[in-house]
Amino acid sequence: MRFRVSVLVLTLSCLVVGAAVAEPGERKVQRKDLPVAVQKTVDEQSRGAVLKGFSEESENGHTYYEAEMTFHGRSKDVLIDGDGAVVEVEEQVDFESLDLPVQEGLIKKAGTGKIGKVESLTKHGHLVAYEAKVVTNGKRSEIQVGPNGNPLDHEE
Repeated sequence: MRFRVSVLVLTLSCLVVGAAVAEPGERKVQRKDLPVAVQKTVDEQSRGAVLKGFSEESENGHTYYEAEMTFHGRSKDVLIDGDGAVVEVEEQVDFESLDLPVQEGLIKKAGTGKIGKVESLTKHGHLVAYEAKVVTNGKRSEIQVGPNGNPLDHEE
């Protein structure tokens, strides 16, 4: 009996640790927890938008803050460094509004999958990619193409 209890406790411990590791360095925060410079950038970036929430994440020894919002019914996520500089913006776009080469690149990359939400990905003020959610045979994935619709050398 003790062996079974020990195995159960060990299994549950592994599950808890595994869940904690699943999203390393990211946690939800309140607006009041954001540095003043980040709050100022959030104010600028969210004019006319509905704020949905904030998170703090660590990557390569740097701390970033993400503001999730909707603007005219479309999602917009802004990643901001601790000094208030915008690092990255993911903004939902209509597939039909994309240039034909970008549409064709996404369709080709999606293969038999169905393209859902599409976002533009801007880093340090420069459009670097378009990203789309795809469902293929019930499985969800994401694909990316460059601003010209060509495949990327690496994922952004």
